[in-house]
Amino acid sequence: MKKTWVSTVFASAVLMIGLAGCSGGSGDSTSATNDDNGHDSEETVTIKFHTHGNEASYNWAHTIAAFEEEHPNINIDLVILSEKGDSQEAIQKLDLAAASGEQLDVLMFSDPASYAQRVHLGMVAPIDEFISEEGFAMTEEYKVDTQIDGQYYALPGKFNPWYVLMNKDHLEEAGLDVPTDWTWDDFMAYAKDLTTDDHYGTYFHGPQGDGWMEFMKLALASEENDTEFIKDDGTSNLDHPLFKKTLEMRVQMEKEDQSAVPYTDIISQKLHYRNQFFGQDASMILIGSWMNTELGGTDQFPLDFNVGVAPYPKNDLSGESYTPVTTDYMAVAANSEHKEEAYTFIRWYTTEGQVVQGKNVPSWNGVSDEDLGTIIDGILAETVSPEKVDRDALVNVLQNAQSSKMIAPVSYQAELYKVIGEEYEKLILDDQDLDTTLEKMQERGQEIIENNQ
Repeated sequence: MKKTWVSTVFASAVLMIGLAGCSGGSGDSTSATNDDNGHDSEETVTIKFHTHGNEASYNWAHTIAAFEEEHPNINIDLVILSEKGDSQEAIQKLDLAAASGEQLDVLMFSDPASYAQRVHLGMVAPIDEFISEEGFAMTEEYKVDTQIDGQYYALPGKFNPWYVLMNKDHLEEAGLDVPTDWTWDDFMAYAKDLTTDDHYGTYFHGPQGDGWMEFMKLALASEENDTEFIKDDGTSNLDHPLFKKTLEMRVQMEKEDQSAVPYTDIISQKLHYRNQFFGQDASMILIGSWMNTELGGTDQFPLDFNVGVAPYPKNDLSGESYTPVTTDYMAVAANSEHKEEAYTFIRWYTTEGQVVQGKNVPSWNGVSDEDLGTIIDGILAETVSPEKVDRDALVNVLQNAQSSKMIAPVSYQAELYKVIGEEYEKLILDDQDLDTTLEKMQERGQEIIENNQ
């Protein structure tokens, strides 16, 4: 979805950062000192927390106050890198801060590419030692697995699985119910049945400008493993049958069923999923659950119909349900002199802190159904028309969503995205057939892999 950017200044400073991380203290910076009466007391440590999240979206004042009350010897110095909540602006500023030697303790990354890239550049410290000391298993404690090359460098914050938003008024007119368990074949049938002279059954917001590539791996993303264009072992995944199935679905829905908004319209008219859904030009949209805060409508996009929520479709009803997931990667900086305190904060924030914050669905499995319902109620209450949202369907989808296994992005990801986008465009514009498209994607993709080995 987002292009990654690495400052050349930052890249050249990585060696210095890594050396600082190696020569720094062990992180035990809350040490025993003597007060005026000769008694032992714990010194107060201040850690810097760099984040892309702004106050409106993350409720930092309330959240940090709650942490500091529970941990009086740790103060949080919040550094908001983008008041607009722009993750790309934030990552650029974070790189510059690292290159200039500023104090870094807690880092928040908004996407796996930014996270993995800075792990490989030595900016982030492994936290396996802290996890072992606590004695919990990441895959049992959290819904999102953040492991890279066999080590953990971050704990996951919010849990934003993808889902399908549905116009319930359109469903009723077509005699359809909101599905609770369905396949991609069902999705295609729904899209066809929902299409009328006034609106399309569905809208896919990508690929666009070498981004939004989630829409190029629809069926792949329903699996637990090998959901990316490059497999975990570094080999191409473009010959996967489910990648071919995704292309087949896109062609059939647009060309044969005419149930999806045409690609030419998306590009030429610069269409957006919010306008398409809230304007009732498309009955269903596949999108991430960052949309929770907008489901009941906003001043910019008022809601004039009832909204249903369905899970991400499966490939086979008998299989488990997996979905793409976005999260906030909460990490400890490699050159932090307060690693233990930084870990204390990220562990608190990704568990009870998520409940205190009340802005997002947590990745933490320790959240009760009651707490999740309360969080959802609070999120919907801030929209214009929360009563028009099928709240129970939303909670059910979020409770049961499972994240596919994370595959760390490769350094040449942008090159691969460009090739896939170019060849897909030839396919969807009728300049070449499906078999030729797959052949060229695989051939050009393999060339990129070999050139980067």
